[in-house]
Amino acid sequence: MEELSPGTIAAAGGLIAGIGMGFAARWGNFCTLGAIEVAIFGGNYDRIRMWALIIAVAMLGTFFLDHLRLIDITQSIYLSAGTSLAAVAIGSVVFGLGMSLVGTCGFGALVRIGGGDLKSIITFLVMGIFAYATLSGATAYLRLSLFSEQDTGNNIAGIAHFTADYLSVSPNIIAYIIAFALAYFALKTPGFRQQHKRILASILMGLLVVWGWLSTGVLAADEFEPYRLETLTFSAPLGETIMYVMTMSGASLKFGIGATVGVIIGSALTSLALGHFRWEGCDDPRELKRQLVGGLLMGVGGVTALGCTIGQGISAFSTLAISAPIALIGMFCGAWVGLHFLIHGSISEAFQNLLATRQDDK
Repeated sequence: MEELSPGTIAAAGGLIAGIGMGFAARWGNFCTLGAIEVAIFGGNYDRIRMWALIIAVAMLGTFFLDHLRLIDITQSIYLSAGTSLAAVAIGSVVFGLGMSLVGTCGFGALVRIGGGDLKSIITFLVMGIFAYATLSGATAYLRLSLFSEQDTGNNIAGIAHFTADYLSVSPNIIAYIIAFALAYFALKTPGFRQQHKRILASILMGLLVVWGWLSTGVLAADEFEPYRLETLTFSAPLGETIMYVMTMSGASLKFGIGATVGVIIGSALTSLALGHFRWEGCDDPRELKRQLVGGLLMGVGGVTALGCTIGQGISAFSTLAISAPIALIGMFCGAWVGLHFLIHGSISEAFQNLLATRQDDK
């Protein structure tokens, strides 16, 4: 029997992770833009609490694997890539703008495809093409001209490692303290503690990020054919999936390809089981335009920021990369501007409305 390549093993691990993520997002009603939207306009932070709990679980598991020396988190792209924090900040704002136009992020688009949303297929294709182009194609020239590749190892070494060096304690202790603080924030509200489905879905999603590290760092490890340590993210992998479908005979499988396909499968199976599956399309040309422009912005922004709401917002956070909070703030700001623009029709009117609201509150 022919031995499986590290890429094939990683892709199988990604498929399992993706199926689980698709199930958890559909079953637990998790949506990153939805979390931002209801927090801004409804004052409801339950989905934000889900996000915090996912990060807490992922962080605990990731640093535990690092403590056992099963993986070395400093080898992850979030702690070792030569990129500027300015690129992360600006790219995440662009991603947030695109997310608001589309109505979800790249991961959410995959979940919606599994539920029968045909317009999300457009988002997936456009985002994937422009993500790949920004990685190594036409729009990569723009990215490289604006943000030079530089060694920022000291800046991006990680919050835990930096703080640990300063306080002369183990990075794992810092990570565990932050993780428990996030878990406390998520679970301190009695109303959220009663939402067992969301809590279980959050725990599962956090564990699946840990499974990603384990799949690529342990199961796919091969000293003769090294495989990069990675876990869940949905920006560049969308483009890699499209490329693999078109060049399958001469291309290699990757963790992200398996995860991308897995999310669609997991969401579809869950939607059918719950009776939520239904075909949907664009209502009018204006909605189609938003899907096209939003997908383009997410593709360019996601690669420039070194990850999406899952990649930077959860996976990078599980390593405590300093880029993670910067990216999350940028995505939140971009989504805030985009959502207000959609409601009020102009940015200036949106800010005027916000100022008027603040005055009324006073």
